[in-house]
Amino acid sequence: MVPLRLLRPLTTTGLMLALVSCQTNISQGMRVYPLSRTQPHDGLAVVNQPDGYGVHIWLDTDTRQAGVCQPLWNADPARLFNGNGSAPFSSGLASRDEFFEVVSNGEVMRQLRSETEALCKTRAPKATFQWREPPKQADQVVVEELPPLGARDLWPDPSQLRSDEQQMLQNAPPTTP
Repeated sequence: MVPLRLLRPLTTTGLMLALVSCQTNISQGMRVYPLSRTQPHDGLAVVNQPDGYGVHIWLDTDTRQAGVCQPLWNADPARLFNGNGSAPFSSGLASRDEFFEVVSNGEVMRQLRSETEALCKTRAPKATFQWREPPKQADQVVVEELPPLGARDLWPDPSQLRSDEQQMLQNAPPTTP
């Protein structure tokens, strides 16, 4: 028989190893990494479900205040597919509740801050980065209104375009074969 005084340190060590392994599994349950949309630092992938599913948070910047660049949050993330694979991609929408859940994670927040700061340095290198936390519940979501369309944003009238083309063709010099 093993004396009781020798079992106690072994039991304590075994219990500590079990706790550490459980903690490691929890931290491995969510994978977070940059996943660009159109340019570096404009997206963050968060794998928070089995089989590589998760959310693709699209990052944007707000430079409306002179000399300041800060995150502009969209609480409607895309659905991430194949997040643990070699070719992750996003399609469709994930829920806002899932967005709120992932942004409450410390590692996600750390990487969101890092990526938005890098995006600000790219888009507005002379501006000061000012961190603004993402919304963590529905009543904190601010829907940004787009500016109204102006005449320069609209397609020209097709009949006017044809008329202008005809006028240019009539005034064009003759072509020689």
